[in-house]
Amino acid sequence: MSPEAFDRLQSLMASRAGFRLTRDRMKLAEHRLGPLARREGYETVDALLASLWARPVAALAWAVIEALLNPETWFRRDRASFDTFAGELLPALSAARRGAPVKVWSAGCSTGQEAWSLAIAAQDAGLAVEILATDLSQRALEKARSGAYTGFEIQRGLKAATMLDWFDQAEDNWIARPQLRAAVRFARANLLDAPADDRRFDVIFCRNVLEDMEPVRRVQVFDNLERRLVEDGCLFLGAAESPAGDSLAFRPVVGRPGLFVKTPATVRRAA
Repeated sequence: MSPEAFDRLQSLMASRAGFRLTRDRMKLAEHRLGPLARREGYETVDALLASLWARPVAALAWAVIEALLNPETWFRRDRASFDTFAGELLPALSAARRGAPVKVWSAGCSTGQEAWSLAIAAQDAGLAVEILATDLSQRALEKARSGAYTGFEIQRGLKAATMLDWFDQAEDNWIARPQLRAAVRFARANLLDAPADDRRFDVIFCRNVLEDMEPVRRVQVFDNLERRLVEDGCLFLGAAESPAGDSLAFRPVVGRPGLFVKTPATVRRAA
């Protein structure tokens, strides 16, 4: 892949998804696009990109973007966040909602492990939740909806007892049980898009998504997250992520790394 082609890829990623790849990831980008090129019938990545530049097709452009997204995830990633959610926030919010389902958004859910982990936490606590799990990648969502994971994937983050409680073995895969599926709905969504409705959430998990975004796009995403979060709700970000410098809408919760709530100024403005 030439530097010029990589620069055009950067522009495509930035405009459609908000991400910008650094030059040190050029080889990684070429590696990830290889399987897509073969699936689409091109002999090389350069041939795939040449076709895209010559005749831009939305479906192919999104397929290229999806191939370059980082799908890395696992069950109960950053365990402290799930412990806080299950042991503190979920019981408190359930009581405040008088038993009504706590509404949770897993924003950037990738292949679904985060959403299923949240559903397991609620089921173990005997509390009702409604989880919306969204991602930009259709391929990731297909796997998430299947609820099927290999032995390696299912053991990455889950204890054996939890795995046996909530997943059924089917040949080489482990399949999420109906009780979990009833709590989770998967949908495609772009975090850059402004909310199309007035739906709001008690808890938002948007972790390990924003770090590689361009600053102006991060501001845009934080604005959309703020609109979606109820006034007494909570936002979870990744361990290396923070709204500092990008948004005044959220402040950190002392002693709870990765946990943020709305600032008083934001609450007053919303009121």
